[in-house]
Amino acid sequence: MALKKAVSTASISALLAFAGVAASSVVANGYVVCNHEGDCWHTESRVHVPGVTFSYHPDDWYFHQRWDGGDRHYRDYHEGRGYYKGGVWITL
Repeated sequence: MALKKAVSTASISALLAFAGVAASSVVANGYVVCNHEGDCWHTESRVHVPGVTFSYHPDDWYFHQRWDGGDRHYRDYHEGRGYYKGGVWITL
């Protein structure tokens, strides 16, 4: 009886641990997008603006860049659809 309870408890613990790992490994879609002027920012979706070209990078690309004194400048996150132009947020 004690062995059955111990095995049951261990099984439940293992299942909960597995569920926790599976839930934390969900990948969120995100991008770091840059314009030709060197403004870069984080976004969850791709935006298309006629006559404007953006380069999209995986979310972790940010951590592999040098942001101090280079030709790229990381800008603050903005809610809603839009893009940076000359360091200013343009809302679509």
